[in-house]
Amino acid sequence: MPAISGQGHTARAAEWWRPRPPGAAGAPATAATPPPAVDSADRPAFRAILIFTVILLLAPQEWLPFLRPLRIALLTAGVALAMFVGGRLTHHRPVTIFPREMAYTAALIAWAVLTVPFSMHPGGSVGLLTDLYLKTLIVFWLVANLASSAPRLRTVAWTLTAISTVPALTAMRNYASGNFLTVGSGQRIAGYDAALMSNPNDLALMLNLTLPLTAALLTLTRRRAARLLLLSILAMQIVAIVLTFSRGGSITLAVILIALLWRFSKRRGPGLALAVGVLALVALPLLPSSYVDRLSSIDDMESDKTGSAQERWMVSVAAVSYIAGHPVIGTGIGQNTLALNQMLTVRWTQVHNVYLQIGMELGLPGLALFLALLLGCLGAARSAARTAATVPGAEDISAIAGAVTLSLVGYAVAAFFHPTAYHVYFYYFAALALAARVAAQAVAAPAPAGRPLTTTSTAPGRPLGGRHPVS
Repeated sequence: MPAISGQGHTARAAEWWRPRPPGAAGAPATAATPPPAVDSADRPAFRAILIFTVILLLAPQEWLPFLRPLRIALLTAGVALAMFVGGRLTHHRPVTIFPREMAYTAALIAWAVLTVPFSMHPGGSVGLLTDLYLKTLIVFWLVANLASSAPRLRTVAWTLTAISTVPALTAMRNYASGNFLTVGSGQRIAGYDAALMSNPNDLALMLNLTLPLTAALLTLTRRRAARLLLLSILAMQIVAIVLTFSRGGSITLAVILIALLWRFSKRRGPGLALAVGVLALVALPLLPSSYVDRLSSIDDMESDKTGSAQERWMVSVAAVSYIAGHPVIGTGIGQNTLALNQMLTVRWTQVHNVYLQIGMELGLPGLALFLALLLGCLGAARSAARTAATVPGAEDISAIAGAVTLSLVGYAVAAFFHPTAYHVYFYYFAALALAARVAAQAVAAPAPAGRPLTTTSTAPGRPLGGRHPVS
């Protein structure tokens, strides 16, 4: 697994290759060249997808109710889609990259559509496809195609990091003010008032996925004030995840932090890992006793007074049983609750496990396609980090690709605790993995005949040569 780069941010000067003018003696004829990783015509669409990201995660319509009828998230996504497709067609550019991971998503949505006639509630399956899953895949497609350069990857990382401060501070405020939700016989803090973070478990998931990007920016930033800001955000993210009292969130956080410390120790020695370990031991007595009790229910379900752990185990066993009896055609997308109603006395519950959710609803073929997609995107992020690490001046791509790798590993762990198979959590970071691979391949490729080599600086807006980088 590639390490998040801790190398210096200053890019080395690029060696320029200048071909002889066409028609000069011995000069080869200029051949048609493949399109660059990004196109300046895509810049408005990229900005629109960034605005969509902000709206999706911060939900300003909840603060300003007059925005609700405008459906600003859908409107912004539609504008991004129109700008992207229109720009590509106008400039005779391909409308998409199509690596095998894109083929897996196409096969997955095709399989979901093919199983609709066999669904336990075909109308419900169609509704989930059109209201959620297709929109998620459009975001996946746009981000994968639009974020494929070092400046754009860095911009996305900063955007997600900045956004995370609002729900993190909200979580801390809710805990301090006693704004709790009653769950069974226990209490949990209220989530952030946005669709993707409305409950504490989803809030912990989103903060966990963003945390590696914040750590990557920390390794790339040299200004002291910015580093202190990033350290503060990192601390807020960790504290907020703990305060959600999410068992899955805590396990995911532990996996991500251990992976980060392991990478840093490989780069800079074990000193930092030991210091963090000592700090964690010192902080243990400061944890709320109710948080420790909740974590103890991970290996002792009977100790969970809320009954949540016992119910989830019962539902998981029922899901495995259903998959064994229906290995090819499942309940239909979005319909696992109907099958569980027939199998359990607990009514209107759903399986809180992405793998079991897909297995129940789309059968083993759907689960195999999803696993292929997950592993493929993990491989794409790792490949991008390794490739960019060999290119002078591509530290941004290497570090952010390494961070995306950890985000996807975190999601692979969190997926055991969340019913989020068709939501944007995974697909957004999977798209960043594909975009990072395109960016890494672009900076590592030799200059094509008839075109001088240009290298994008790691500092946004600051080219190494005479041409301004596309951002």
